[in-house]
Amino acid sequence: MSHVVVIEDEGTVRDVLRFHLERAGLTVTALPSTAGGLEALEGADALVLDWMLPGESGLGFLRRVRTDAELRRMPVLMLTARAAEAERVEGLESGADDYLTKPFSAAELVARVRALLRRSQPEVPAVLANGPLSVDMGAAEARVGGQRLNLTRREFDLLAFLAQNVGRVYSRTELLDKVWGADFLGGERTVDQHVTQLRAHLGDDPGRPGFLETVRGKGYRMRPWAASA
Repeated sequence: MSHVVVIEDEGTVRDVLRFHLERAGLTVTALPSTAGGLEALEGADALVLDWMLPGESGLGFLRRVRTDAELRRMPVLMLTARAAEAERVEGLESGADDYLTKPFSAAELVARVRALLRRSQPEVPAVLANGPLSVDMGAAEARVGGQRLNLTRREFDLLAFLAQNVGRVYSRTELLDKVWGADFLGGERTVDQHVTQLRAHLGDDPGRPGFLETVRGKGYRMRPWAASA
């Protein structure tokens, strides 16, 4: 499930954006200004940004996003009441990937956000490899040293997600959202239990992990195999 951050100061418009994006199956974080915006974008997949905001403008915030090493490739849809061509060009040249003029239809909004997400997400290889671990996305099976692992569907989903994002740390909350989905009612302990089960399948020592590493105070990550040698 993709995570979209919305920054829009008008409460009614913000609620409408949240409603239609969540209805389209997306996770949404909605903010009334750019305060806390960079923090909210950590782990997000796209940004819907209003041009006219209290305090820092949308364009000013966008320029900050584009100078951040972790966020500079974040797909951004700019919302504005400014319809003049020169202003649209200014928004795009400031780093926006797409531009939507108010008022807009909900269907067009969702279609544009989905298009940005599709373009920004790299094609996943059919088989992911990390040292002796291979994860076959099509067959939904994993092997270590050629030996097939007897995984449940959820164990495979968690392993596959981490294998697609080697080296990146995810909190338990993020893993619940990404793997179990926003509608899942269980707690963070569910993630811990599945990591423990995966380690048993992988033959991974928690004290000296070859694959699944606990990052104290942050969450879990899949280690690059070379780093575990």
